[in-house]
Amino acid sequence: MSDKWIVGDAYEHFMGRWSRLVAKEFINWLTPPASWTWLEVGCGTGALTQAICLYADPTSVVACDPSPQFVTFASQSLAHPAATFLECSADKLPHRKGGFDAVVSGLVLNFLPDPTKAVRSMRSRLRSGGMLAAYVWDYAEGMQFLRIFWEEAVSLDSRAADMDERQRFPICHPDALVNLLVREGLDLVDSRGLEIATPFPDFDSYWFPFLGGTGPAPSYVSSLRPAAREQLRMRLRQRLTPVTNGPFQLTARAWAVRGYMRADQRRFYESASYIS
Repeated sequence: MSDKWIVGDAYEHFMGRWSRLVAKEFINWLTPPASWTWLEVGCGTGALTQAICLYADPTSVVACDPSPQFVTFASQSLAHPAATFLECSADKLPHRKGGFDAVVSGLVLNFLPDPTKAVRSMRSRLRSGGMLAAYVWDYAEGMQFLRIFWEEAVSLDSRAADMDERQRFPICHPDALVNLLVREGLDLVDSRGLEIATPFPDFDSYWFPFLGGTGPAPSYVSSLRPAAREQLRMRLRQRLTPVTNGPFQLTARAWAVRGYMRADQRRFYESASYIS
């Protein structure tokens, strides 16, 4: 069973509503100067792109994603003169003469087959002194609504453990993120936890986004037979709203990391034989 990244609307209902909140916290932490040029790797439905445009006053944002459906959704959802959307993967990123001021990635590194190679490609697109920054969800401890989902899913079906992000993504930890950037030669590397509230007005607002088929947990739900899906729904409802189908609130946390390009590295990347 593999993750499916197809339908922009489905992803928005499932994770996009929370992605947009944490993207704002990420930009607030970076406190970037106005008029920077940005390259975004893995823009998805445009949550981070929107936050850059709204809160960073950019000169330009080149937002990239390998999914044509996501690129179409993002470009149609965000009409901003600074934003350009391109369909491309992390190993075929666009160039800018002299490099970008910032190369960023939101909620993507853990899904890439080779995060080290992706960071190396991102770093090679930076200007001297430019900033590379990224963030990922804290699947191990900080994503309450997903942790609860997988705990109940695994209790009913042991094969669900293979899809659980807590087991699959050891990179989603501040030490792992910092070490990744340090190994790739970034300077002044630091990290920060970004926490948001995830309120649900009722159980249905929690459950229905899992039926969209886009992302690991919805992909798992779509693989279930109707009876098993209903059993999982009832287990989750009993756990989250055991008395009445009223509102409840959980929390979600992401780990963010940033580092800076040294001047000697930029000169190395500008050698014609290196940049891919």
